Amino acid sequence: MERIKIILPDGVVKEYDKGVSVYDVTKDISEGLARVALGAVVNGDTKGMQEIINEDSTFRVVKFEDKEGKAIFWHTSAHIMALAVKRLFPEVNLAIGSVNEDGFYYDFDKKGSFNKEDLTEIEEEMKRIVKEGHDLKRYELKQQEALMKIESLGESYKAEFINDLQKGELISICVLGELTDICIGAQLIDVKPIKAIKVMQVAGAYWRGNENNKMLTRIYGITFPKPKDLNDYLNMIEEAKKRNHVKLGRELGLFMQSEVVGQGLPLIKPKGTLIIKLLQRWIEDLETEWGYRQTMTPYMSKSALYKISGHWDHYREGMFHIGNPDSEDVLSLRPMTCPFQFTIYNDDQHSYRELPIRYSETSTLFRNESSGEMHGLTRVRQFTISEAHLIVRPDQLEEEFKGVMELQQYIMKVLGVKDDITYRFSKRDPKNKDKYIDNDEAWDETEQQMKKILDCLSIEYSEAEGEAAFYGPKLDIQCRNVWGKEDTIITNQIDFSLPERFDMYYVDKDGQKKRPYIIHRTSMGCYERTLATLIEKYSGAFPFWLAPIQIKVLPISDRFNEYAENISSVLKESGLRVEIDYRPEKINYKIRETRLEKIPYFVVVGQKEENENTVAVTSRENGNEGPWDLDMFTKRLVNENYIKYNYHKKTDIK
Repeated sequence: MERIKIILPDGVVKEYDKGVSVYDVTKDISEGLARVALGAVVNGDTKGMQEIINEDSTFRVVKFEDKEGKAIFWHTSAHIMALAVKRLFPEVNLAIGSVNEDGFYYDFDKKGSFNKEDLTEIEEEMKRIVKEGHDLKRYELKQQEALMKIESLGESYKAEFINDLQKGELISICVLGELTDICIGAQLIDVKPIKAIKVMQVAGAYWRGNENNKMLTRIYGITFPKPKDLNDYLNMIEEAKKRNHVKLGRELGLFMQSEVVGQGLPLIKPKGTLIIKLLQRWIEDLETEWGYRQTMTPYMSKSALYKISGHWDHYREGMFHIGNPDSEDVLSLRPMTCPFQFTIYNDDQHSYRELPIRYSETSTLFRNESSGEMHGLTRVRQFTISEAHLIVRPDQLEEEFKGVMELQQYIMKVLGVKDDITYRFSKRDPKNKDKYIDNDEAWDETEQQMKKILDCLSIEYSEAEGEAAFYGPKLDIQCRNVWGKEDTIITNQIDFSLPERFDMYYVDKDGQKKRPYIIHRTSMGCYERTLATLIEKYSGAFPFWLAPIQIKVLPISDRFNEYAENISSVLKESGLRVEIDYRPEKINYKIRETRLEKIPYFVVVGQKEENENTVAVTSRENGNEGPWDLDMFTKRLVNENYIKYNYHKKTDIK
């Protein structure tokens, strides 16, 4: 029997007979591990415990806590949902199921919609299927055999899917009870590990994501190995609903959306605009301190510019066009700023001594996102970004990339989200030649350079194949939102392609023309998405320096309005944002209303305060603080504003 080598994460090498199963390797490592393992990552591919290994392989066991383990668990759960629906509604036609960050879903073609009672029945039927204790059987058929099998079951959507695959390709078939389904991805050996089930919601989804196809019904669900895990998840969802930036943004008067204006085009109200402007001024000042030079470039360009950059070939469908896109005179709204700044660079000749050159711009960009992707401030069609491009010599690349990350980490620290971010090294998919600039050697070299830099920085990062920009690898800085999903808030890219396409060069010390590298980056990312992140992070209770209203003055009655105005004037002259509540309401009512507005400080003024030139202070951080001398209180707030004090994180960043 031929032997194969299995390399474990700690470097230990074990030998087994060819055809050994994932389960047998795991059990050999540890019987206890085999009891909780759901599968393994073998040579980078996720496999279920029942699958076999036929070649020398790297081997990493995965449990539910691992993302690959969740994918196995939820993939199996999607099949259970399909069986439950077919039992309850035999006439339903199955489409495709899949997993996502929040569990799994399955698309169905059903006459009429699923109502709330239907979803409850589906959930109960899924629980019955699990109690029945089914094993999952899996086998492979050639494409034509699989097509005949699925057509015999009357599943037209699955037949169409199989028919589009390459002839002769092997198709995995899964059998669960009386369900026969096509299967893409690893699955559990049996249904026993599933201990908690929840059918979450129903939505519409076009077949294969194409709005020209039929609208199907998508049912979402989630499962866990422990009931407690499900309870914790449902509690998290309830908390997320309270922190939802769309809900809070509306309640706090920060932004609105209008069907008349259009989807993905939010209207930022004065309070929200004030926060964004504060962030913009801060970022622009910081970038100046860090050696960046501001540019101002047009919102649109002829297609000729995008043809040079490659965006016309790789991103044309994601752009807005004014006129006929096939005309040479068409103008297109910019989806990014880089081609404009490269044009500025090329207007002069540059010596090696001038590099690095760091161009920055507060850029308004336009991207034709699909309607199904739009959400609040996080996915929009027009947005503003703190964009920059660093034009560097090869020997400067590593140091400049480190500098980019140092600035970003400082910004994340000040905003109080540094502990919430993760890093993803996004590489190209070498098999997808149409999506990326076709230069294997340059891609390999640039990806190796970025990996070296990331390893030198000693940061933990994951790798994602197929997520690179079309012109180079990137580092995505992601922040987990209140729904548990990771939003990309900042992107750094190393670009080897566009300097060539734009014929950019510098004159080196030997008098020869040399190509620079380019680092594409943002300091803080999209301002709209940052506002959404901060709303949800702080439940609308912004740090003092970002609060639209920092102090509210509450006179006990209109007799003390004049004293309230004097206090307001003193605070405003010190650069603070103050509002007076003149309403003829009782003071307790005013206090309740002010708390709902999540204002950092409010001060109550009456006869005692006027006589003593004091204010009765209440803060979000400490509650009732009693009387404060007005001058001392003003100095305290000015200092908190200056150091960007954030009591949520007890930061004292200067």
